[in-house]
Amino acid sequence: MQLKDKILKMLAQAKDASRVLASVSTKNKNRALAAMAQALLKNSRFILLRNAKDVASAKRKGLSKAMIDRLTLTNSRIKDMAEGLRSVAGLKDPVNEVLRQWKRPNGLKIKKVRVPIGVAGIIYESRPNVTSDCAGLCLKSGNSCVLRGGSESIDSNIAIHKVITQDIEKFGIPRSAISMIDITDRKAVEVLLNASEFVDVVIPRGGEGLIKHVTEISKIPVIKHYKGVCHLYVDKFADLKKALEIAFNAKVQRPGVCNAIETLLVHKAVAQKFLPQLYSILRDPGVELRGCQETRKILKNIKTATEKDWYAEYLDLILAIRVVDDVNEAIDFINKYGSAHSDAIVTKNKKAADEFLRRVDSSCVYLNASTRFTDGYQFGMGAEIGISTGKIHARGPMALEELCTYKYVILGTGQIRT
Repeated sequence: MQLKDKILKMLAQAKDASRVLASVSTKNKNRALAAMAQALLKNSRFILLRNAKDVASAKRKGLSKAMIDRLTLTNSRIKDMAEGLRSVAGLKDPVNEVLRQWKRPNGLKIKKVRVPIGVAGIIYESRPNVTSDCAGLCLKSGNSCVLRGGSESIDSNIAIHKVITQDIEKFGIPRSAISMIDITDRKAVEVLLNASEFVDVVIPRGGEGLIKHVTEISKIPVIKHYKGVCHLYVDKFADLKKALEIAFNAKVQRPGVCNAIETLLVHKAVAQKFLPQLYSILRDPGVELRGCQETRKILKNIKTATEKDWYAEYLDLILAIRVVDDVNEAIDFINKYGSAHSDAIVTKNKKAADEFLRRVDSSCVYLNASTRFTDGYQFGMGAEIGISTGKIHARGPMALEELCTYKYVILGTGQIRT
């Protein structure tokens, strides 16, 4: 069978499955999710062996430590994947929720009801846990999903997909409701992105190149999960001890993810005191610092930050630093160079905090907390499809409700329009 025909057959089956899944009871969806979680734990050794092949290949290709960390699975991470599925099972089912209802003077009763979108094509890179996260969220929200992971994680993704779909038919859910394109040829993605008769929405997760490519050629609506150029601003009125802890966590705890900070902004009034302390705590984990002219007057041995650095998503142990005059300069800087993902301020000043939270145009804005909390699981959503940095339909962590649209249900007693 030709590649195009094979992909189109898969998409047609996913479309048919979406109509079945939309009517599956909450009880059966939750039972299926529990079974998927148990299957991950039971087959963890099988998954880890396949993942080891991907990791070995990535090391041979010279991928960065941060990228290899994103790719690597452990028993702990598989347990987290299973817990994510269980958490989704425990959440309220959004399907058929009545969002609003009212009665017109002519007696018509109108309901605005939440319903599944249909078929979601999800294109992602590196992180194999995305396979189970997306499958679980789509299943609970009544959507079929067609998964296409990156070539660097192909063996891991195929293994996870095999494990989580092996028993779902027991609960009235077609296996084609969770489909995977296991072909690494990029032409497979092009077929997917042109199949608007079968796929209702495309959700790309990955680097800037992937997002741009998908957006440019897709004939299907795209919800962009764009790069994470996240900022932390340390204000004049910051608790510097808290600021150090937050900065360390936001950069070092897991640098290869989209909610880690890439740029630190520091008020000029505290830079002389704060920056040497920051340099001290970031030295042991090996963070490379790149600073503006004012920063380098204080930290003389660090690299000079260029204009390109202010736009960079490093996904690595690299941090750009800029000294600013006040909160207004920090806000303007973030709105210019950021990616509308997650940005934070550390301050004890209510006016500065209010200005920052109101004017920074990002999907998630924080006061006195790490940007690393931008995550569906951390937000109590069970898991996430990704972080939408756009403004249409979904913004921020995208989970069950964001995987639904709505329709109007109108109940009449014979009314006609005159």
